[in-house]
Amino acid sequence: MSPVGLVLDLQDISVVRDEKNILGPLSWRVLSGERWVVLGPNGAGKSTLFALAGALIHPTTGTVSILDSQMGKSDVFELRPRIGITSNAIVELIPDDETVLNVVMTSAYAIVGRWHESYDLWDESRAISLLTILGVREFKDRLFGTLSEGEKKRVLIARALMPNPELLLLDEPAAGLDLGGREDLLQRLNALAVDPQSPATIIVTHHVEEIPLGTTHCLILSNGRAIAQGLLTDVLTSSNLSKAYEISVELNQQSGRYFARASNS
Repeated sequence: MSPVGLVLDLQDISVVRDEKNILGPLSWRVLSGERWVVLGPNGAGKSTLFALAGALIHPTTGTVSILDSQMGKSDVFELRPRIGITSNAIVELIPDDETVLNVVMTSAYAIVGRWHESYDLWDESRAISLLTILGVREFKDRLFGTLSEGEKKRVLIARALMPNPELLLLDEPAAGLDLGGREDLLQRLNALAVDPQSPATIIVTHHVEEIPLGTTHCLILSNGRAIAQGLLTDVLTSSNLSKAYEISVELNQQSGRYFARASNS
């Protein structure tokens, strides 16, 4: 029997491309209320795992169940609106001349670029509320293409939350941001992480410095396989990071934030 509140269930999955195993074998479960971070070096399989969790690809072997819908036996077009996603791929699809407000509202229809669909005052009110939470309300009438990278990322998170998803996937949300932009975004992600009304969340990142406060669980990947998974405090260790990145890593924690560097030992 599956646990109550099971959001994502990967059972013995693998993904093979060009006869090369790029992910798996891997089993992994995410429950409602959990806040996961996925770490690992380039080529570890993080992007492939992200695509599986977002119902964007199918595994080569094994089963993937998302929100009680098994991939291959369910309509993904009905499933995807229940998943909020941010990634660089979505940025490339959004027209530069779309207003920020429309970028957020169109997520209710799982589309990019406003056409002939209609929205009511509730849609506009929710979009503005989310832009306010993410600190970009004053940009609602600006063209998306005129925003900075940090502003775009905050708008995309508001967009991902617009349909009130049951699963939120954030792919390197702080990548490319300067120090001020990163810290501002992390403070807003911190608030989402500790909000019990927020959906189960999975953040993929390269850097432990980008792990928001309130993160509960961690999965560390290397060469397509799990080095460790479970509670953040148990999994995020110097030993596990050293094994994943194949260098000696020194991990430190201060005020709930993590910092890592190569060890001299």
